[in-house]
Amino acid sequence: MVQRQFPNPRELAELMRFKKPTLNPTDRRLEKALTIADLRDIAKRRTPKAPFDYTEGAAEGELSLTRARQAFQDVEFHPSILRNVPVVDTSREVLGGPSALPFGIAPTGFTRLMQTEGEEAGAGAAAAAGIPFTLSTLGTTSIEGVKAANPNGRNWFQLYVMKDREISYELARRAAAAGFDTLFFTVDTPVAGARLRDKRNGFSIPPQLTPGTVINAIPRPAWWINFLTTPKLEFASLSSTGGTVGELLDAAMDPTISFADLDVIREIWPGKIVVKGVQTVEDAKLLADTGVDGVVLSNHGGRQLDRAPIPFHLLPDVVREVGNDMEVHLDTGIMNGADIVASIALGARFTLIGRAYLYGLMAGGRRGVDRTIAILRTEIERTMKLLEVATLDELSPKHVTQLTRLQPIARPVADAAELAASRLPVQL
Repeated sequence: MVQRQFPNPRELAELMRFKKPTLNPTDRRLEKALTIADLRDIAKRRTPKAPFDYTEGAAEGELSLTRARQAFQDVEFHPSILRNVPVVDTSREVLGGPSALPFGIAPTGFTRLMQTEGEEAGAGAAAAAGIPFTLSTLGTTSIEGVKAANPNGRNWFQLYVMKDREISYELARRAAAAGFDTLFFTVDTPVAGARLRDKRNGFSIPPQLTPGTVINAIPRPAWWINFLTTPKLEFASLSSTGGTVGELLDAAMDPTISFADLDVIREIWPGKIVVKGVQTVEDAKLLADTGVDGVVLSNHGGRQLDRAPIPFHLLPDVVREVGNDMEVHLDTGIMNGADIVASIALGARFTLIGRAYLYGLMAGGRRGVDRTIAILRTEIERTMKLLEVATLDELSPKHVTQLTRLQPIARPVADAAELAASRLPVQL
């Protein structure tokens, strides 16, 4: 039988130590975020519907994004045992320079619409974490402003080919002059994808007030106060605004983009060149023959062609064909550090985060981006320790199985079906 006694006050005091309260409300919110999904929930509560949906949404039925995320969930890891791995090294040499983690911040357009600190928060957080930051052609902070926010870190620039080519050329020259070391030549946006959430929300640049937006703003005053009391949005590449994001893209982008444009940019750009938006093995092989430094397997976060290839599924084939000739990077769908570990195991040299970064930004500005990076770092380190690998180079395909739900129809079966259909009698 259990013997009972009066509590000893000294022992009771040791058991009842109260946690020191966090007085800052932003810090208090972010402390509770344990995953990127938690940051997303905070972001949704604090951000008006139109900019949140612009960040969250994808093209048409949003199948490309859904499938990309599902592909990461359909991963089976194969851990080793008894390998004695007390610490792990998450650093990586990428495009001729260091990164403390195997991911960087992807280019995102109109970023200050999500939260007024915008690209400066992303660049500052990247500098503190020792990872690269990528500025979009459609960014809302100047090239020089990003350099000021990340003066000693690695800055990359993402370039669209505009109808007015000289705009693109001048942006590339400015980025080179500012010390950006890598250019992402983006090839998957000849025209804008059908981003239906933006149309349904009436989302425009700059935001237009309607009865709906006013009602939606009532529980989110902090966003509007920040938006109305900070400098006007400015775009490095758009001389005029007024319309949906899709309309602005269609007005600026040029569907005649070709390999000739890549040749011109290679003459202008002195640093590393990576082609972003590659979605087939054949195109990766063509680009390897041109001598570019790398490719990013990406379907633009599902925001362009719906039902596009899943980058994570494409990864092993591309690495097998061109991995010895150039670096293979990957984005789209990453929501967990384990997604990054799986990508590295299957041969990706590096990965990029877009929405995960923006969820943190919307949840808490610069501190929210810091929280995004901290969450992913913890998940990467924990996954590596559980797999019992000490370095990223120790990761290999033996650690990962891709479980697939969407199996392509075998060509002979499809051919037989087409032949059978051609022999059916015509119905009158």
